[in-house]
Amino acid sequence: MGRVFRRAGVGPDDVVHNAYGYGLFTGGLGMHYAALEVGAAVVPMSGGYTQRQGKMLKDLGATVICSTPSYAQHIAEAMGEMGISRDDLHLKVGIFGAESWSLEMCRELETQLGITALDVYGLAEIIGPGVASECLIGHEGLHVAEDLFYFEVIDPDTGRPVPDGESGELVLSSLKREATPIMRYRTGDITRILPGPCSCGRTTRRIDHIKGRVDDMFTLRGINLFPREIESELLRIEELAPVFQLVLDRNSALDILEVHIEPKDHDIVHEHLIHKVKTHLNRTLGINVAVSVQEPHSIPRSEGKAVRLVDRRNLGR
Repeated sequence: MGRVFRRAGVGPDDVVHNAYGYGLFTGGLGMHYAALEVGAAVVPMSGGYTQRQGKMLKDLGATVICSTPSYAQHIAEAMGEMGISRDDLHLKVGIFGAESWSLEMCRELETQLGITALDVYGLAEIIGPGVASECLIGHEGLHVAEDLFYFEVIDPDTGRPVPDGESGELVLSSLKREATPIMRYRTGDITRILPGPCSCGRTTRRIDHIKGRVDDMFTLRGINLFPREIESELLRIEELAPVFQLVLDRNSALDILEVHIEPKDHDIVHEHLIHKVKTHLNRTLGINVAVSVQEPHSIPRSEGKAVRLVDRRNLGR
């Protein structure tokens, strides 16, 4: 985990605001002790008390924030309501993980918080956080700890390896874990091995940002989709708040997708927003959806992993 912070340029001059959950979740304690490993000071906030998070970021002068990306968005939203701007903070870098997130969400966080947003990947079954992470210099995918893990990307249906650059399911084997070794563990996460070296000069191979999970993918009228793909398109629409929820339901034999959104401004005409979202998703992803405009702050915010997809297709059946 110390490598994660070193790749992010974090050292003894930094203050790390850790908003990952402590307790049994590996992220909180993993980030905490890794920050101490590189000599940084740690503010052990954990999740919750979201308005207090913004106040502590401002008052204690944190230069690094660690959390899930969806919770970082929630914190940024709360700070805006409190009148705290990015210029009131000393933040430089955000280290975000524990859920898949899009390039558009990355840019949104960078704009909201005035940071460089970096991705970190891990899973409790293997080691917790730190299996792979982005570097500050290259920002071109996640460097894998190849001395600790052997990794492959396979076709999730056939189990056969796919060529570098092609998406599939990530499979990990531990190389130095003795008590409970893991061999060819199917993570369920969709990514690809990035070809070529990173511009930072590190020689370890890299994986792309996690696209989603094998069991997250759903099919709508013959089109395979991941929630992250829809998130990516919704965040391109300036009138929308950076929060949404997808509700899958079934009408007779047909699956129906309803997209719940919130306007960024109270004055935005709902009919205009519904038309714009439906037209944009049809043009970019080729899907027809129902759109429901929710009241501001009514879509649940997350202090951990966000619930982006609610599947009601089999309820009551």
